[in-house]
Amino acid sequence: MRMKHFYMPTLREVPGDAEVPSHQLLLRAGMIRKAASGIYTYLPLGYRVVRKIEEVVREEMDRAGAQEIRVSNLQPKEIWEASGRWDTFGPEMFKLTDRHEKQFALGPTAEEYFADLIKEELRSYKQLPLNLYQIGWKYRDEKRPRFGINRSCEFLMKDAYSFDIDMEGLEASYQVMWDAYARVFDRLGLDYRIVQGDSGAMGGRVSHEFTALSEIGEGVIVYAEGGYAATDEKAGMQKPAVAPEDPLPMEEILTPDKHTIEDLEQFLHIPADKMIKAVCLRVKDDPVLVFIPAERELNMAKLVAYLQTPEHEISMLDDETIEKITGAPAGFTGPVGIGKDVRVVLDQAITERHNLICGANKKDTHLKNVNYGRDFDGEVVEDLWMVQEGDLDPVNGNPLQFARGIEVGNIFQLGTKYTDAMGASVLDENGVARPIIMGSYGIGITRTVSAIIEQNHDEKGMIWPLIAAPYHVIITIMKPEDEAQNALAEKLYADLQEAGVEVLLDDRKERPGVKFNDRDLIGIPLRLTVGRKAAEGIVEFSTRREMENKDIAAEEAFRTIVDAVKAIQ
Repeated sequence: MRMKHFYMPTLREVPGDAEVPSHQLLLRAGMIRKAASGIYTYLPLGYRVVRKIEEVVREEMDRAGAQEIRVSNLQPKEIWEASGRWDTFGPEMFKLTDRHEKQFALGPTAEEYFADLIKEELRSYKQLPLNLYQIGWKYRDEKRPRFGINRSCEFLMKDAYSFDIDMEGLEASYQVMWDAYARVFDRLGLDYRIVQGDSGAMGGRVSHEFTALSEIGEGVIVYAEGGYAATDEKAGMQKPAVAPEDPLPMEEILTPDKHTIEDLEQFLHIPADKMIKAVCLRVKDDPVLVFIPAERELNMAKLVAYLQTPEHEISMLDDETIEKITGAPAGFTGPVGIGKDVRVVLDQAITERHNLICGANKKDTHLKNVNYGRDFDGEVVEDLWMVQEGDLDPVNGNPLQFARGIEVGNIFQLGTKYTDAMGASVLDENGVARPIIMGSYGIGITRTVSAIIEQNHDEKGMIWPLIAAPYHVIITIMKPEDEAQNALAEKLYADLQEAGVEVLLDDRKERPGVKFNDRDLIGIPLRLTVGRKAAEGIVEFSTRREMENKDIAAEEAFRTIVDAVKAIQ
């Protein structure tokens, strides 16, 4: 492609609303343009990158035996009602109605669609296992689109769905997809971790996330020596042993204006691990009081899993309602004496500790020496707290470490949640109808673009790995009007294309500094500069990553580039 006529509207200034490097650089390099909040147009350079990543994903999915199809983004309301997710998926789902008053979802995911698709086609266990996938745009009405294409309302995703006769088959399909995903992200050169994930609204018993490490990542992963790794929402820990204590008499203590755990620690000179924290919630329309160890934060994902209620239907109780149901202002809520008409949920840890401090449900008052069973009770949940750095992992007992990352892939063992809902079954070897066992596997194509940039950039611009670069090589002509320079550049341009190399020829009549700045910004990995030694058949060769220029013969440059490109094919 000749840059003289190439649509690449670069920007010299960083757009004010671009928060992270990938967003800033994609805009500055003329790869994307914002149409509205969370909605982007992919310009020629950017869309070439998207297609490169698509192709890597497609190759590995095909290699794994999956078969590509294309389904509609418009999904009938009926299939979502069958699974129960029309009302529970949440406000992120775009819903629309056609002229005949028929309702549709603008597909945020496609478990229902694929389960409904195969229910009339699969009849026998002999047709299994089966894996179908698509690469298509997904839509979610994000409350706060941010970080450019990392969290947007429209995003490109590869989603695959496996179908098996039993759990053993699902586990085999799951491992095949695990291996395929590892090959995808290895080929793309990402620094990533595979961690246990929370299945959330997807359902199923097992899930894992492929997380590209990045300081701007919204996800937090927890890991330890010995191989333990999980998202912070999923992570567990070895809880410290509790020293036995004899229960002491419960007593009231005055705590004027001491509304927070920090206030109480300073006022009473007692550590937070001897206190109970109240989290007052509204679940759908009902109040729910959750009590956890005061030195910890509530893990909302674990609470959602226990309550079996979508997170969008959970909110904080207002102060007026708290005072109405407890008799005290917010900050003085405790589990003692709460009426049976209010649901009380307890983290197991506070049932195992002794002589604790909690709110007295009375203004400016707390209770001391509170003990579970004698003084209060409620629904006990094994684990409702967030782990902290330094906690010991539950497998090997090694200290937990934290890192941020961008979730670029996820895999789920769904079981029969969706096939039961859709009535998708096959006859087994004994002629008995059995529900098909399902797995779900997603890769965020456009999110992977963002992750690659976050891991591969410097102050000058992007540094694309060869396999994902919009072009393999850029040829810069210092003086296009110079006959020798122009002739050598044109020959290299033609010969490299003939050899299967994707070439961007900078034949613009711009100052060399402008060309070099653009070259650094867009990050093409291999670079040739045709300048004053062109008449001798000498060019300047460099890579974007090392940026070390050396003069070599044009023939040697040609061989070096062709060999590098062949190595990734």
